Amino acid sequence: MKKRRLVIRTIILLVLGAAVVYTLYANFTKDNKQKVAVGDTAPDFALVDMEGNKHRLSDYRGQGVFLNFWGTWCPPCKKEMPYINNQYHQFKDRGVQLMSVDIQESPLAVQQFADRLKLDFPIMIDSEKEVMNTYGVDLLPATFLIDKDGKVVKYHTGELTENMIKEFMEKIKP
Repeated sequence: MKKRRLVIRTIILLVLGAAVVYTLYANFTKDNKQKVAVGDTAPDFALVDMEGNKHRLSDYRGQGVFLNFWGTWCPPCKKEMPYINNQYHQFKDRGVQLMSVDIQESPLAVQQFADRLKLDFPIMIDSEKEVMNTYGVDLLPATFLIDKDGKVVKYHTGELTENMIKEFMEKIKP
């Protein structure tokens, strides 16, 4: 009887041990999601802006694309938005497109934020975090610079100054 109990306890401990090892392994490997790297072709995606217009990255081939991921709750995002708006007006007729992607917020919250900051560039909402996950974004704000051939030439996380935004847009201007 004691021997049987010992065997059952040993089996239970082995199963629990295996579960712990598997859980640790799964957690350590899932964080290795691949960021889209400099030199990679930027993965294509399509999102709809607040006015209902569809924007597909591949539609902007031949132009530079300033791809910015952000959220209304993010202080550095809020600080850089007026600068992005200013530079958008400087570069939109010079071959640089802005793809501004809010992460998983309600259209009402995003619209109120845009109105408060007087933003007038197209804003898209990645409601399911699909684009964010495809690009491997974990910290906001995150900006990808994509050249006229669809290649990522720079990836930046953190707040941008107006001068940085201007430099970045110059860099991807065709």
